[in-house]
Amino acid sequence: MSISLSSLILCPIWISMAQIQQGGPDEKEKTTALKDLLSRIDLDELMKKDEPPLDFPDTLEGFEYAFNEKGQLRHIKTGEPFVFNYREDLHRWNQKRYEALGEIITKYVYELLEKDCNLKKIFIPEGYGVIVLNPNENYIEVEKPRTHVQLSSDSSDEPAEKRERKDKVSKETKKRRDFYEKYRNPQREKEMMQLYIRENGSPEEHALYVWDHFIAKAAAENVFFVAHSYGGLAFVELMIQREADVKSKVTAVALTDSVHNVWHQEAGKTIREWMRENCCNWVSSSEPLDTSVESMLPDCPRVSAGTDRHELTSWKSFPSIFKFFAEASEAKASALKPALTRRSHRIKHEEL
Repeated sequence: MSISLSSLILCPIWISMAQIQQGGPDEKEKTTALKDLLSRIDLDELMKKDEPPLDFPDTLEGFEYAFNEKGQLRHIKTGEPFVFNYREDLHRWNQKRYEALGEIITKYVYELLEKDCNLKKIFIPEGYGVIVLNPNENYIEVEKPRTHVQLSSDSSDEPAEKRERKDKVSKETKKRRDFYEKYRNPQREKEMMQLYIRENGSPEEHALYVWDHFIAKAAAENVFFVAHSYGGLAFVELMIQREADVKSKVTAVALTDSVHNVWHQEAGKTIREWMRENCCNWVSSSEPLDTSVESMLPDCPRVSAGTDRHELTSWKSFPSIFKFFAEASEAKASALKPALTRRSHRIKHEEL
């Protein structure tokens, strides 16, 4: 017969209390202490006692995973994709394992960008050649310093016996608190705190910072954006904050399954008009690549990315995106030619 954890823990305590309540003053103190203990016990925390340690490998090999020739993450022995529920009924442990593996994969992707794509990772604030924004990294996690509460009292006028008794009570209180904590959280994790990166505490702030410190100062004549998912929302927010600058600097914008909303973000009429002329959103759809897709929002054209998987929209639509950029660049050059020609004729005429 299976017995639940709560039965094993709670029944003996209640039996003991029933016996204790028949005793004298000392027994009542014990009863009060037990009630205090019960009030502090968290069954969810107690469940952690049966969890495996939260110690995970720090390499892909340690997790027994590797990327195959197609760039797919597969188990080294079974060849199967990643399995989240590695241990049944241990969702919290599985989540921590997933996060630990995710950190390793993030570093691996950075290494690929540097080694295979010849990109250079530079920490803000420094200059870029080709700029890859990192709007998801808004803070770092550090271990929270443990605070020790020092019980202070003005005991200068107190008798030595009274001070000694107070110190004894203080020590007993700490001992009891540590005892409770041990049962409340037997596998205590490190308490972490988030330190937000200055002026980069959100994706929107990050986009604005990179624009002000790098893109706006770049000598490039044609600036193009590829913004995926929430990146599209961050770009619209950038336009709201720096409308004139963006219009003068940016040639075209490719959005891939963007989650922006010009109504909710309160983008003005001039921004919406500019987006209709200079932006295109490749959205997840089962339709063939570049097939027009209806939109409820009056901002920019929407076309199919050739896939109904959100995470593949950028990769699947790259050929069309670069064609879109090339056409926008040619159109911009053509629009400038007449003006340059008239100006050169005027200079020659004045020279004559």
